[in-house]
Amino acid sequence: MLWAATAAVLLAAGAAFWLYRGLLAPSTRFDEESRVVLIPTGADEAAAMDSLRKAGAVGDERVFKALVARGRIKPGRYRIRRGMTTRAMVRMLHGGEQEPVRLTFTNIRRLEQLAGRLGRVLEPDSMAFLRVLRDPATQRTAGLDERSMIGLFLPNTYEFWWNTTPERFVERMRKEHERFWNAARTSKADALGLSPQEVSTLASIVQAETVRMADAMTIARVYLNRLRIGMPLQADPTLTFALGLDTVSRVLNADKLVDSPYNTYRNTGLPPGPINMPEPRFIDAVLDAPPHEYLYFCARADLSGFSDFSRTYEQHLVNARRYQRALNQRKIYR
Repeated sequence: MLWAATAAVLLAAGAAFWLYRGLLAPSTRFDEESRVVLIPTGADEAAAMDSLRKAGAVGDERVFKALVARGRIKPGRYRIRRGMTTRAMVRMLHGGEQEPVRLTFTNIRRLEQLAGRLGRVLEPDSMAFLRVLRDPATQRTAGLDERSMIGLFLPNTYEFWWNTTPERFVERMRKEHERFWNAARTSKADALGLSPQEVSTLASIVQAETVRMADAMTIARVYLNRLRIGMPLQADPTLTFALGLDTVSRVLNADKLVDSPYNTYRNTGLPPGPINMPEPRFIDAVLDAPPHEYLYFCARADLSGFSDFSRTYEQHLVNARRYQRALNQRKIYR
């Protein structure tokens, strides 16, 4: 009896030592500083274990399984660091202590592009995002429609959980939009006689017109002057948008005949929505545009990206012909 009791104590001690060593010993089996493991939404324990095993994150599998069984591995994107103990790793997985995804989006013109960008870095695929972005109910909740929806999103760098749903993404962006459009900006828009959505639309045109922030506010005021007197905006970027062209160096007279609400040569006022996702700095360029009397502008003939401004159409024609000659000399016809 004494022998049996001693053996039982020794076995229990051995099991305790085995478990203790397994808890504190490094569980990782890779040489890099860290690896990322993705646990998909809906994955059962076996699938989650398989993902961890393939990443070289499971040391003593019996200890690992014993600890995992005490809770539930939550889906997400996890950073597994070299030398991490089994106990620390399982605690992270049970607690859902994900590493966020840093997501940057800019230079986007259409909802399809945004959905594609999101689908490449977050768990839901691009079609799942696009369905929600195009959902009329989603758009109505944001106070927008199909044509103005792109204006909800402010280009920037954000942090999201990898398994963020499309619905939660839109809700987060709606809150970011509301935070951006504070009382000061809303008051400035009111003073211009524009809604925030209309300011975003005009900002998108200014953004497409220039890469030179030194010119952005002056260009914005040209368009504001045209809106004030009922003059068509005559904005070339709206034509390329209507024609489905990404970028062109030269707009042709034939382009100005396109039948589209985005043709600001044939229609007065603003188009029905932004032609890209305007950056906050271009929105502020519209809101803070200083008064002037210019009604025209044209890209400079040196192709520097800066513009020449004029008050009269006659002076504008001089600038425009100079620019056209520069394009011809460089054999830029489109």
